Amino acid sequence: MPLKTNRVNSTAPRKILVIDDDDELRRLLASYLNKHGFDTWLLPDARQLDAYLERHRPHLIVLDLMLPGEDGLSVCQRLRGRGEDIPIIMLTARDETVDRIVGLTMGADDYLGKPFDPRELIARIEAVLRRHKTLPAAPDPEAESVAFGDLVLDREARCLKRGGRTIPLSSGEFALLQAFVNYPFKPLRRDRLLELIHGPDAESFDRSIDVQVLRLRRLIEPDPKAPRYIQTIWGFGYVFVPTGETGGMK
Repeated sequence: MPLKTNRVNSTAPRKILVIDDDDELRRLLASYLNKHGFDTWLLPDARQLDAYLERHRPHLIVLDLMLPGEDGLSVCQRLRGRGEDIPIIMLTARDETVDRIVGLTMGADDYLGKPFDPRELIARIEAVLRRHKTLPAAPDPEAESVAFGDLVLDREARCLKRGGRTIPLSSGEFALLQAFVNYPFKPLRRDRLLELIHGPDAESFDRSIDVQVLRLRRLIEPDPKAPRYIQTIWGFGYVFVPTGETGGMK
């Protein structure tokens, strides 16, 4: 079973599961995360992940890409495929754009290349948790359900429905869809979308928003190759068209 480490301070703990085959890195991360008020659980690979998730609910998973056995990309894809919305930050020794894009495509919420400053990992964990809001929020009387096509976005419950079926959304997918819903028919530049999703201080590499849009289109569009709701404005960004009208927006 996963190794649990003891946190140092007495603040309310948020549970972080670190999956990495580097023993020294696991220990270092556990020590650093514990000092910053997290409860840290450690796994060397993904073999015991399913058993762990049956008994525990982490607030976030720090997941190495290059794992023995089932690699991080496969783990991420498998979890998202069965509806798990636990935030995931991918780690990898390779800091190449293609790896970042693949990780985001598989459903990761953020990406950090090795070597990295532990302070940056803390900052990214905090940013992802703010977006995800893993603990149930108090009812928001101003929150409304937004319908477009055969879909309904329930912003209070933070879920998307088609008919009677719930479509699982990661925290990043929900944040992006909400950003679009909040600005219907308004063209939005890529940097503006990144700011709406991650906040003004967030750092993200160029074109990462395109990968997130692609993932969201696969969930909501009747034909992702000919999008009706999230339309591209070439040379500028995107526009959300809840009516699904395609004339003049591409």
